[in-house]
Amino acid sequence: MKDIQPPLYGLVLAGGLSERMGADKGLLNYRGKPHREWLADQLAPLCEQVFISCRPEQVAELPQGYRGLPDRAPNLGPAGGLLSAAAAQPGAAWMAVACDLPLLDADTLAVLIEARDTSADATAFFSPYINGPDPLAAIWEPTALALLADGQHKGPFKTLISARVRLIHLDDASVLANVNTPGARAEAQARLKKP
Repeated sequence: MKDIQPPLYGLVLAGGLSERMGADKGLLNYRGKPHREWLADQLAPLCEQVFISCRPEQVAELPQGYRGLPDRAPNLGPAGGLLSAAAAQPGAAWMAVACDLPLLDADTLAVLIEARDTSADATAFFSPYINGPDPLAAIWEPTALALLADGQHKGPFKTLISARVRLIHLDDASVLANVNTPGARAEAQARLKKP
């Protein structure tokens, strides 16, 4: 009997305070609409359902057609979003994508889906920026979410460092660059304008 793999849901992590940027990173417009919604659109054809992880007060701001998932523990950063997702849909796997990755696109996310290994705890891109698995451009299987929930590993990155992760190496890993400051935003916008 073939093992049934967990359903794959999409999660755009957009609940941060964006203090270094000075503006809500999820609302920045790189490609014609707020980036959190643009990312949700990229995830939609790849996942059974897509949610935007946000602070409770942000849920009402989402346009019709987008599903908000309020952080139950808003002071935990991305871990709070992931744990809220795991609590909302127990047994599901989550493709988590941070809203500060403007160079990430559907083609790159499809590479992650194609490489998904449900026998591992997670499937993640190797990021040269953090020299390890990028926890915010990754598929979290229920086992990885359980490791995060037990709290021993102190956050998403350290959880994946200690987990069984299928690492995917991209030819152009610059798509994994986090954009957290106005200067980095300007660089990303300039790159996106190039043919």
